[in-house]
Amino acid sequence: MKRIAADMAFCLDGSADPVNNPLITVDDNGKILSVSQMGSACTKGEDIEYHKGILVPGFVNAHCHIELSHLKGAFRQATGMSGFINQINELRESVDHAGRLKAMEAEFENFSRQGVVAVSDISNCNESFAFKKEFLNLRHSQDNPLFPVYYRTFVELFGTEKEDAENILAGGQKVADQATAMGLDACVTPHSCYTMSPKLLKITAKRGLESGLISYHSQESQEEEDMISKGSGALSDNYRGRGLSTPPVTGTTALEYFIDLIAGKDGKVSGHINLVHNVVISQRSIDRAKEALQNPFFTVCPLSNIFIHRALPPIKLMMDNGLKICLGTDSLSSNTILDMVREMECLQQNFPQLGLGQILIWACSNGAQMLGKQDTLGSIQAGKTPGIVLLKNTDGLRITPQTQSLRIA
Repeated sequence: MKRIAADMAFCLDGSADPVNNPLITVDDNGKILSVSQMGSACTKGEDIEYHKGILVPGFVNAHCHIELSHLKGAFRQATGMSGFINQINELRESVDHAGRLKAMEAEFENFSRQGVVAVSDISNCNESFAFKKEFLNLRHSQDNPLFPVYYRTFVELFGTEKEDAENILAGGQKVADQATAMGLDACVTPHSCYTMSPKLLKITAKRGLESGLISYHSQESQEEEDMISKGSGALSDNYRGRGLSTPPVTGTTALEYFIDLIAGKDGKVSGHINLVHNVVISQRSIDRAKEALQNPFFTVCPLSNIFIHRALPPIKLMMDNGLKICLGTDSLSSNTILDMVREMECLQQNFPQLGLGQILIWACSNGAQMLGKQDTLGSIQAGKTPGIVLLKNTDGLRITPQTQSLRIA
């Protein structure tokens, strides 16, 4: 057992307000036994581990492709979605198996040290599974500075031709079953509207939602919107140029197309749906999502969006609509670093009105809810095991380039 104190803490009760002079008692497994304040609960000479900085719960990375870590520094920026897809097709296998594992291992360790406690991770193969099992069962000790991290694996499916749909789903399910057999939480999930035939998208979403949760790339670019609404644009031209089928032209937004395809007879969709990116989300698509989706979450990956599109989601619109926003890093094919603090810094730089407490709700509490882990993660409360993270070198309540995170319990 140890007692941890600092200048300030956030996310003690699910609110965005800070608490000064917090005192947190945790047991040897990181479970919080009590939360109080220094002034009223301490006497001189008590054994307290004091830190200069801000205590926060462990981060939930709501969207990552950790198996793409070998692509760090390999991609050109600002290519748009069509150019990005061309680079993925060209470079994905450019590093051998040993090199891919080495790159992944480094990022698994980085997440653990930085204070990431859970990751919503996309997989296309089984290469990350051994690491995920290792970190799920890892035990922190004096001899091992790393902490355990929970990974929820989404085996992402692609396929533009309807006749291939059943075989693609069966192949993806085999990969998900491998993860499950290793004690990992996993399911199949659809990638996006533009990489899948309507049939594959529908049957994959249905299968994935049997687990209660899917992840879906949604409204990431104007190219995606143009393909669905008008059947034109760079992305549409890319797919036709490669002889691939494209989705039907609907005249609606891409998110409406997805919802209309997967909604039941009552027009409703149950289960948690993690809609990722949302760069071109609109009031029209938000209204449809709020009407039809029982538990939608809206994840933003700001550094990735800048990397590919030089654009960011309409954060004010999303907040004005009361959306449950989460925060992710995406992959090293579309980012220069996997670090939740750098994502928070990006948000505060581009949206100065955003307070640190609000961003931490997105990075901690909402992500935990999305993964169904709110009973143990997401906030610093007695009975939970959220991980305790120290934010160092902030400028008051602003994240700066010097700000770093370190997990301490």
